[in-house]
Amino acid sequence: MEPLAYRMKPKTLDEFVGQEDIVGENKLLYRLIKADKLTSAIFWGPPGCGKTSLARVIANTTKNKFETLNATTAGVADIKKVVDEAQNIFTNPTGRVILFIDEIHRFNKLQQDALLPHVEKGTVILIGATTENPYFSVNKALISRSTVFKFKELSSDDILKVLNNCIQDKERGLGNYNLKVDDSALKYLAMNTNGDVRSAMNALELAVLTTDMNSEGVIVIDKQVILDCLGQKKSVYDKSDDSHYDVISAFIKSMRGSDPDATLHYMARMLEGGEDPMFIARRIVIQASEDVGLANNEALQVAVAAMNAVHQVGMPEARIPLAQAALVVALSPKSNTSYLGINMAMEDIKNKDIGQVPMHLRNSVAEGMEDFGYGVGYKYPHDFENSKVEQQYMPDKLLGTKYFLPKKWESFYEEKK
Repeated sequence: MEPLAYRMKPKTLDEFVGQEDIVGENKLLYRLIKADKLTSAIFWGPPGCGKTSLARVIANTTKNKFETLNATTAGVADIKKVVDEAQNIFTNPTGRVILFIDEIHRFNKLQQDALLPHVEKGTVILIGATTENPYFSVNKALISRSTVFKFKELSSDDILKVLNNCIQDKERGLGNYNLKVDDSALKYLAMNTNGDVRSAMNALELAVLTTDMNSEGVIVIDKQVILDCLGQKKSVYDKSDDSHYDVISAFIKSMRGSDPDATLHYMARMLEGGEDPMFIARRIVIQASEDVGLANNEALQVAVAAMNAVHQVGMPEARIPLAQAALVVALSPKSNTSYLGINMAMEDIKNKDIGQVPMHLRNSVAEGMEDFGYGVGYKYPHDFENSKVEQQYMPDKLLGTKYFLPKKWESFYEEKK
């Protein structure tokens, strides 16, 4: 018998749960499927959010030929076979095929290029499913000919609805079992699979199949049974997929935004997901200079020390200096003066006529260089009061240009000018 998650896949749009933003009644995707006028599309979202299920709904409702390939095992020859069969007017009068490719991000450039002319011609209506950002992992030409639909993690209410359907359905679900499932157990399951309905159904099925009946012939599923079957809560971070970029972005922005709680939350996500602690340490070092900078010079010292500590001690203890350094960055006053200043200076180097180094600033160590004006007229600041003297430092072409634009935290440096 097939697993519960497979048996309970929706057959129609009315059975489909969740993703109301894109497939709710009268939404674009809903109308396209109902009218059987689907155009090429990319379904992008986390595991267990309904991408494959919706493709199955389309397969059950369309009048077009429907084929499925998995990008982990399919190749160019498989694509060619699908196209050839689609163009056989005896077996497929429409001359078109809806081709669902699961994990399309795993197709290489050659395989994606093989699809392109058939998608462009309309022979193939492509539905590609991916957990990774398609704007990075899918051919831009394919993206331009497709509509990208972003699927979200299912809410706990959505998952709870699916689980109740599983318990009540006697044809495909668990309705023929004499079950007593505690509401608290079901709610706990719905809230602790991070929007992955497939994981929730797998855990429920395992609970039912591995729990003995009591003396009254009833299979009782309580919270402890669910805990045993669910195991450790699934991490909402995978360093190999799109969530990697989302979480590190949120971590950086939380430090920049001075939110210590969110900073620790996103760090914990990364550490629990198996991220390299040195990767996290490097990001903290960068933020200590980019976002704190001159407002608190000690932040960079702490960040570098933490990176060294992480290198020396490793996990799990490395979490402690990482947390300390991240909190120092989050709680420090902020200044991006250094970051903006060097960016502006480098931009001018690339795009402007920057002129020559003034002669009095040039190196005159070698004998005879002064005869050509090298170093002539240079004023040594320490020979003057407060080690400060007025003289030209900028090239003639950039006189008056400002890169250091101090904020209130840099008043110390401004006073020293």
